[in-house]
Order: sequence, then C-alpha cells, then structure tokens
Amino acid sequence: MKFKISNHNYPFERFASIRRYSNFDFFHKDPSWILYIADINGQFNLWRQRSYLSSEDEPYASYQLTNFIDYSIRNVFSSPVDNGAIFFADHYGTENFQIYSIDDIFNSWPQSVTNNSNVRNEWGSECFSPNGKYIVYGSNESNLSDMLIYVRNMESTSEDKFCITEREGWYTPGYWSPDNRRLNCIQLVTLTDYTIWILDVESRKMEKIGLDNVDKSRFITGPWLPDGKGFYIISDLKREFAGLAFYDIDKSKFEWIHTPQRDIELVDLSPDGKNLLWTENLDGYSNLFIKNIQNGEVREVTNLSRKGVIEDLKLSNDGKKIGLMIDTPTSPTNIYVMDIDNYEKAKSNAITHSMLGNISADVLTEPKLIKYKSFDELEISAFLYIPQNNKENKRTNNTHSSKFGAILSIHGGPTSQERPYYDYSGLYQYLSHNGLVVIAPNFRGSTGYGKSFEKKIYHDWGGNELKDLEYAIKWLLAQDWIDPNRIGVFGASFGGFATLNCITRLPQYNWKVAVDIVGPSNLITFAKSVPEHWKRFMAELVGNTETEVDFLKERSPITYISNVNSNVKLLVIQGANDPRVAKEESDQIVEKLKENGISVEYMVFEDEGHGFTKYSNSLKGLKASAEFLVKDLS
Repeated sequence: MKFKISNHNYPFERFASIRRYSNFDFFHKDPSWILYIADINGQFNLWRQRSYLSSEDEPYASYQLTNFIDYSIRNVFSSPVDNGAIFFADHYGTENFQIYSIDDIFNSWPQSVTNNSNVRNEWGSECFSPNGKYIVYGSNESNLSDMLIYVRNMESTSEDKFCITEREGWYTPGYWSPDNRRLNCIQLVTLTDYTIWILDVESRKMEKIGLDNVDKSRFITGPWLPDGKGFYIISDLKREFAGLAFYDIDKSKFEWIHTPQRDIELVDLSPDGKNLLWTENLDGYSNLFIKNIQNGEVREVTNLSRKGVIEDLKLSNDGKKIGLMIDTPTSPTNIYVMDIDNYEKAKSNAITHSMLGNISADVLTEPKLIKYKSFDELEISAFLYIPQNNKENKRTNNTHSSKFGAILSIHGGPTSQERPYYDYSGLYQYLSHNGLVVIAPNFRGSTGYGKSFEKKIYHDWGGNELKDLEYAIKWLLAQDWIDPNRIGVFGASFGGFATLNCITRLPQYNWKVAVDIVGPSNLITFAKSVPEHWKRFMAELVGNTETEVDFLKERSPITYISNVNSNVKLLVIQGANDPRVAKEESDQIVEKLKENGISVEYMVFEDEGHGFTKYSNSLKGLKASAEFLVKDLS
C-alpha cells in the first residue's frame, strides 16, 4: 500500500542524515582491512572494515571496535608488527586527548595508556616506530604552555616514557626513520616561522636542520626514504605557495622536487620508495598526483580533479593500495581505496556510504566559483550556491522568476579556507533547497592563495577582512536576483566572530538574521582564555592584551552593541567545554544584546567543546541554525 507524499521541501534532517568519517589507517599486517573513525552509532568510535575483496559480490562487512558514549575518538594508528592499534580520544570536546591501545583489533578491548584529564596529548604524522617498540606523541604534561615530544617504550614497564625535547616550545612529531632510531619533527617558533629537528631516540639528542629561513617559512615533515638517507618536506621556503622538497641528511642539502603555483597539502611515499603521491589545492579543489620515482613519470588522477577535497591520503603497507578520504559539495566524506596501478576505477571504489537521506542528485547544488574585487582591488574568491531546481518556487540558475534571499557564510580559522565540502551536515544544500543563495568567500587571511594573502589578517582581526565580507554583500546586492531586504549571516569560530562584527559594525546592510556558533565577542577576554600553549602566538595573530587594550576593544563586536538594528534576530550556539573560545565569549555578548532589547536565542551544549562531536547534538544545533535562517529569509 502506497501513501501519497506531499511535494513540500525536504526537512533538514534528511540532508543531515549522514555518517561522519574523520580518520583512517590501513591495517599494516593485512591491508585488506582498514581502521577508521566514524559516528555510525552517534558517537565517534573506532571501526574495522574490509578495504578490498577478492569477490566483488561480497559485502564490505564492518565491525565496531569501541563503544564510547562520552568520549570521541579523534585519530588512530595501526601497529606495524601485530594486530594492535593506538588511538587518541577526548571527553565532551575538551581536546585534552588521552591515548588508548588495543592489543588485538580482532579480539581485544581498548585500555588507557594515559589517564590525566588535565593533560593534552597530541598525535603527529606517525605514532609507532617501524619495529613497533615505541610510540611518539606531543604532550603538555610538564608545562601547560609547552607541547613537548615524548617517546614511550611499549615493550617495557621500567622505562615507560621519556621527553626528547626538553626545552620550551611547541613541537609536533613527524615520521620515524626506517632504522627506528630517529624522528623528524617541527617546532612552531611563530605562526609563520618553523624549525625542523631530527631527534635521536637512542642518544636523546636534538639536531636542528639549518635552512636559510630568512622569510620565516613553514615546514611539514614528510616520510623518509627506505634507506634512511633523507626525508620529504612540504614548505613555502622563499615561496608564496607550499612546494615539495627533499632533505638529504648526509649532504645537509635541501632540494626542491615540485613547486607548483598552488599549495601542496598531503604527501606519502610507498614503503618500497617506488611511488610518491601528493595532493594540490586548486581553487579549493584537490588534485592527486602519482610520481614513479624510478622513471620520473608523473600521473594526475584526473577523475578526482575538481570533484571535491581530499582530506586524507595513505598508502597501504604493501604499496599496492591508495586510501583517500574525499568530501564533495554533494556528498559527505567517504573513504576510497584503489589500486595504485589502476586508479581509473577510483569512482567505483568507495568502501563507505556516508549519505543516508536518499536525496537524488538533481536536488543538490554544485557551487560556482566566483571572484570579486574588494575595497583595495584585492581579488577575493568565493563559492556561490544558487538554487537549481526549487520546484515550489520554480527558480533556476538562469531565469529568476522572483528574487532570492541570501546568506553570507564565513569560514573559521581565520587561516583556513572555504572549500567545496558537504559542509555543516548539508546546511548549504538545505538553504539552497529552500530557495536561498549562499555566498562563502575566502577573505584575506584565508589559506590556499599564498602566504602573503594569509598574513594580511595577522594582527588585523575585524579589520580589512571585514571589508572583504562587506564587498561580498555588495556583490550580492548588485545582482538583480537578490532581495536586499532578506540578507542573513552565518559563521562558526572565527566565522562567528565575523558574524557578530557584521551585525554590530555593518548595520547598514539591514541584516535580518544571524547565527553565531562558538564565536569570540571580546578579543581581550578571548586572547586571555585560549589554551596556554596558544598564548605565545596571540600577540602576533590578534594583539597584545597588555599593551593594545584600546586596539582590541576597537576590533571587538561587543564594543558596538548599540549599533545592532532592533529588527535583527540572532541565534548563538556554544559548547560549555570549548577550550578555544571560552563560553564566556558567548555569555557576555548574549547578555549585552538582551540588555539592548535584541532578540537572541542561546543554545548551550553542556557535553560539547569547539563544535559537535555527538551526532545528536550536531543535528540539534545545525537544524536550529538551518530553520532559523530559512524562517525569515525564504
């Protein structure tokens, strides 16, 4: 028996009916298995699944390995020698990650390696040494202001762990050398000044790599050659964009391998050293390249180009399989596994299925990449989502029978990038489905456009980037298919800060609705309350809270409360345990707005931090945001 279904728009729950995959690793002993982190049961837990099969008809069976309720698993590493694994998890979004081990992913249960809820333990590029004897991680256990590198002997109880960077600073572990003796790592001296170190696990000595870093460049350490004579590096040394280089230890020589006019983001090397893989960021989309080291041939995996964003890249231990995590505007993150010599089949080799809402492709919107000039003629890129097939309103991209309401969406970071994701659990798709335009600009300070462009926001929060956002609205209002009386703004983290700045400092645009998720409202209190190991960078990034009080007040949204139009409606969402943007930031702006008679809805999630880890909370918070925007703008 069939019931007639109404022709109304889909509810937000349908777009948000997704599985979130956040990290994966091939099982080293048997690459036909893969470990990944997913919220299939509503919380980020660890799973194992077949990554490829001998028979195409056999299902990709998956098995849940953990059953955390209040902890979220954030990263996992497979042991290179046995059936074990190491993973990192935190409680209620605190980001004080603890380390857990599983002795056997087929038969055992996780146990704690660290257990201090006041300490933050961070992962690096690798965790296990090649012989499985050691694990490496960063930790602030000796001093909350420093992130130091620790090595733990997993085979010994007498020599449990030791710190190998016993000096002040923020260090991030990289890759182990094949002989299990050395590690490469980076030190963040400033936001743009990195140092590379080689750590000797046996002698416990640190060797600084001497590079002519006169322009204060960034480095990301990559994998070592199988013979241990050197390792790859991603860097923007004396360049605008991050290229790929190799450092020869014996010759103390840094040599460029590939220097495109766009950022290289991820790199991996097959264990036999025969194939080098990397990804490049082209206007926010990811391109994947494979280089045969023996003959120098470079192949581009063209069927993935301009499809979406490659969020993670790994090669299997036997060097035969490529694993990718790919997110696109019309499909949440999925994991793909393909043969390194038969990558053309990548499209059919998704081993996960993230979209559960049964939404046909013609309902979903592909964004357009546009460019506009800001106040100083600087070119700004933006993704534009225009309703394609809204049946109820009969609006199309080319012929507009009526004008659209529009939303300015502002990404976080601020040194991050708006990219073609299925973002905010399908929020953009839901808004487009309800006849709203979304413009999501990469204002100055965004990554992906060169380091000079990124540095423009340092010590300028609430400055020229706010003008870039204003010119995005001006671009919209110049289109004859935009209704100037139906304009809203949305953002999370820095985007929340910018959202508050829009309604307080750009009131002339008559914002109708605004959504701020975990956004700072007062730069003085914000800079004083960030995690201790961040504070060394606050003066460079935001401003000095002791000597620049007036400047920080002048850039803070809370200073301009009296400017907010009385007809604007605001939704503020905050995680009670947020370590990056303390709850006080939302408390104080909500209190001030209410004192001024502004309509504010305030949602606080007691079991979340900087964002949503629980699916139920994500659905509740983003559904409230989506419906809040649609109600007054559609």
